[in-house]
Amino acid sequence: MENLIFLAHVVLLMVLSPIISRVFRLPTPVVEILLGSFAVWAGFLPVDNEVFRNLSKIGFFYLMFLAGLEIDIQRFIRYRDRFLKKAILYFICLYSISFILYLSFGLSPVYIVAIPIVSLGMIMALINEHGREHKWLELSLIIGVIGELLSIGALVVFDGAITHGLGWSFFKSILMLIAVLISSYFLYRLLKIIFWWYPNLKRIIMPNNDTMHQSLRFSMALFFVLIATMQWLEIDMVLGAFIAGIFISNFFAHKKELPHQLSMFGFGFLVPLFFIFVGTTLDLNMVFTSHILTHAIWIVIAMVSARLASSFAAYYSYLGLRSTFLFSLGDSMPLTFLVAIATIAVKNGAIGSEEYASFIVAALMEGIIIMTLIQLLMYLFKRYDKQNKEKFNEG
Repeated sequence: MENLIFLAHVVLLMVLSPIISRVFRLPTPVVEILLGSFAVWAGFLPVDNEVFRNLSKIGFFYLMFLAGLEIDIQRFIRYRDRFLKKAILYFICLYSISFILYLSFGLSPVYIVAIPIVSLGMIMALINEHGREHKWLELSLIIGVIGELLSIGALVVFDGAITHGLGWSFFKSILMLIAVLISSYFLYRLLKIIFWWYPNLKRIIMPNNDTMHQSLRFSMALFFVLIATMQWLEIDMVLGAFIAGIFISNFFAHKKELPHQLSMFGFGFLVPLFFIFVGTTLDLNMVFTSHILTHAIWIVIAMVSARLASSFAAYYSYLGLRSTFLFSLGDSMPLTFLVAIATIAVKNGAIGSEEYASFIVAALMEGIIIMTLIQLLMYLFKRYDKQNKEKFNEG
């Protein structure tokens, strides 16, 4: 009964968040994090509810599952020649800058992983709101995919190094990650051949006339099976959710309504659970101190500056000034993975509670300030273009 009352309170926050988001014109995930923080601070929600913690993990995995659904491998292959070299340059610059900052300021090794980390979570929120018609947003998705894979690899390396040290267990986890990625590639090629020989097999698994919601059931089954497989292999379970989304989007394209159905369920229930939970981990009494706020601001400045420098080095010739700046900002909100890295680091004693709070506050500041700035810039650019078009037509 206690868990039911707790979840009823959480669901109330989920209902209120889009209303508040609409009124104050803030991103919904940011509102959900803030509501979670204020709910704990006001005593509306107790801390450390195990059921809520587990549901929030599923919400995080589902967010990565939805990110995988956005990946069109064939389109990615078509864009490979155009984007791959620039993507390599972008990430070399990004990781080089983070390493230079680590050496220059004597920072914890956590920052080598944290500063260049990329997460599709907020990029997905932008795409969910604005679509893919903007060139910089489509590029954000492509770079986000590469960055997500690099970030998952970085998380596995970081978690293994900090948990087991540089021993056999660490190298075993790295080898296992490589083996999973290679196996996924060969499984993708094998399934592609099978479905080419037996095209009707797709419609047996996910029929067009799906009155029994078989497509949704199969999607959920694949989602949980791959997560469980990664847990059994002792690899970050995010990778399983991400691969599940990629497989569904690339092998069952005939189910055009399926991604929308899965997205509605995710953003309507599971994903908000994760964002609200992140808010509940934040102690507002600790946050409002000059030390933590200053530290958080420096983290934000470092992450945004690194992305600005890397973006202009790699993509200015392709995107131009305006879109390169927007791309840099859009890539500067690795909310989910920044929280994940901070959680791993504080759990293993690599950072203290104050530094953990600084990372969470930095993630929130990026979500609020940068997302709001992107919305404002897009509105101003659109208005400016409209005025120029009207002047041109009048002339």
